[in-house]
Amino acid sequence: MVLVSTLTGVRSPASSSTPPGPRLPKPLTLAGFFLFREKMLSRLHSRYGDAFSIDLPLFGPSVILSNPSYVKRLFQAKPDEVAFGERSPLGKVLGPGSLFSLDGAEHLAERRLILPAFHGERMKSYEGIIEEETLREIDSWPEGREFPTLEPFMRITLNSILRAVFGAEGKDVAALAKVLPGFVTLGSRLSLIPPLQRDLGRFSPGGRLNRMRARYDAIIDRMIDAHLADPRLEERDDVMSLLLRAHYDDGSSMSRTAISDELLTLLAAGHETTATSLAWTVDRLRRHPWILHRLEEEADAGGKELRMATIHEVQRTRPVIAGTSRYALRDFELGEWLIPKGRQIVVSAAMIHKDERFFERPLQFEPDRFVGTKPDTYTWVPFGGGTRRCPGAAFAHMEMDIVLRTLLQHFDLMTTTKPDERWRDRGIAFAPADGGLAVVRRRQVAAEPKAGRNSGPADAGLAAAA
Repeated sequence: MVLVSTLTGVRSPASSSTPPGPRLPKPLTLAGFFLFREKMLSRLHSRYGDAFSIDLPLFGPSVILSNPSYVKRLFQAKPDEVAFGERSPLGKVLGPGSLFSLDGAEHLAERRLILPAFHGERMKSYEGIIEEETLREIDSWPEGREFPTLEPFMRITLNSILRAVFGAEGKDVAALAKVLPGFVTLGSRLSLIPPLQRDLGRFSPGGRLNRMRARYDAIIDRMIDAHLADPRLEERDDVMSLLLRAHYDDGSSMSRTAISDELLTLLAAGHETTATSLAWTVDRLRRHPWILHRLEEEADAGGKELRMATIHEVQRTRPVIAGTSRYALRDFELGEWLIPKGRQIVVSAAMIHKDERFFERPLQFEPDRFVGTKPDTYTWVPFGGGTRRCPGAAFAHMEMDIVLRTLLQHFDLMTTTKPDERWRDRGIAFAPADGGLAVVRRRQVAAEPKAGRNSGPADAGLAAAA
């Protein structure tokens, strides 16, 4: 706590046009950031306000934002004002064709090719795959004893993405499932430590990452050949097939490298993060039985309004990604401040989501706040925003919805009075420290949805009594 107090003890000069902040040696800032990041940022926010400066590990001199007006300005900034790709930690791991690596016109052109795969009727074609993978996984869940759900959820999301996004079948599913989890885990960690990305031989982290990437590229190259030879290519609805058929405005097609990088990006951005959100959902519901009971009734009735509100609330209270960033391409006006060229600008989802100015009782888990209303674009930011908002956000929500519905229909989730699971840093993502522990009992007969009935808005009396 001494370090936290020290961090908030010195202001920048009042005449500075940049937001104020502490001036400390890098080792001290580094220790505070990794040992008690949330407390440190909270104290800085209390001391300096909704925009403050700090020299962050990995990003360097940065400005942290936690006000919707500032967030809106950043998300709506023009491509010649702010960028992301050149400094993206994940972009260097995922490849030059990844959305994480691209900026400006290149980024927008690539994004336009990807977005159609995650909207409208396309999404419905993936629902059966997700439900099938969920049923396959939960069939082996133990009854009556506590077990971590994170790894099972990761298998569900991995196999769902391999089939719906990669269009993988049979041996290709097995081959990708063997190489990709290790690549994503190691790549996520190395993205925060750039020097370790260098290939210094077969036993070095960078060397291992490069070998896994080479195996992945070989599998994708073989799959692209198979897709192109498929006479039903025009009828296929997996994302790889859509990208193979897509064309830029000038009529050119995506290169194999670009397709490989983008498919890897979609998996890296949507596999572990979605599974982690599901594990956090288990953690929250086991400790809020009155919400769990209503969700079970809603699932039996064929409704989903409260379930989607619960997903939104989980992502508000337990954001898997703590924030999103850009860097200034030129001096950037932000309210009363002028952010210098080259400075990193970070939106703190964690701070905004727990601010009582934007959410009543922000530290409470209350899904009803999102029943009948959509989250605000600039105060609820688990997927980022603007032109860099995650293109797979709708897919992630659909996946969480189907997995949670299937779980509720087939199992009773046992509640607990144990303390909340702590946060654990897994590189890019924050997961429940114990893996989202659950105790389940299989329902005697899986409930059949009842047509024509929806549980609708929450019972306010029940929530108030709790």
